[in-house]
Amino acid sequence: MSVSEKTSVIERLTKPAHLIDMKDIIREGNPTLRAIAEEVSFPLSDQEIILGEKMMQFLKHSQDPVMAEKMGLRGGVGLAAPQLDISKRLIAVLVPNPEDEEGNPPKEAYSLQTLMYNPKIVAHSVQDAALADGEGCLSVDREVPGYVVRHARVTVDYFDKDGQKHRIKLKGYNSIVVQHEIDHINGIMFYDRINEKDPFAVQDGMLVLE
Repeated sequence: MSVSEKTSVIERLTKPAHLIDMKDIIREGNPTLRAIAEEVSFPLSDQEIILGEKMMQFLKHSQDPVMAEKMGLRGGVGLAAPQLDISKRLIAVLVPNPEDEEGNPPKEAYSLQTLMYNPKIVAHSVQDAALADGEGCLSVDREVPGYVVRHARVTVDYFDKDGQKHRIKLKGYNSIVVQHEIDHINGIMFYDRINEKDPFAVQDGMLVLE
């Protein structure tokens, strides 16, 4: 795809009336998902700011039962720009807090809600972790069983839309989600991290997160 065609993708996605849906998300086999995405430079363009807002809007719609059904969306907690065929280092993460045991809504709706421009893992634990139920991906239309082995804890540096630098320490599910999305901007798919010979192998000290 030429530069002008790539430009038209971001132009289309950032139009005021456009809502990102499943048709905008590219699937495995598309070379953009295997490319190392380019860093964004600051100040951001208006399109790069709007793209981030649209990505977060998509995640909110995907987690809203009414909107998700209306728009035919699969639920998601993270989205990376390369999944929209835009090879830029931008990820959106929206991890909801669960209801309590009595079904009451949480005091804080989200345990993690952020747009990260040029995110980078700068430190990580020696200990590994994986989700007990494995991982899925909006760009993968099939189940790939197995433990996706990641770092249990990570420290991530990133920039917000205003060019301010932030450092965040993550563990548990939030750590897994952010690592999954950062993999996307590095051309890595989640199933690359599953042991081919023994998909459910548990290495010494590895946390299995329920």
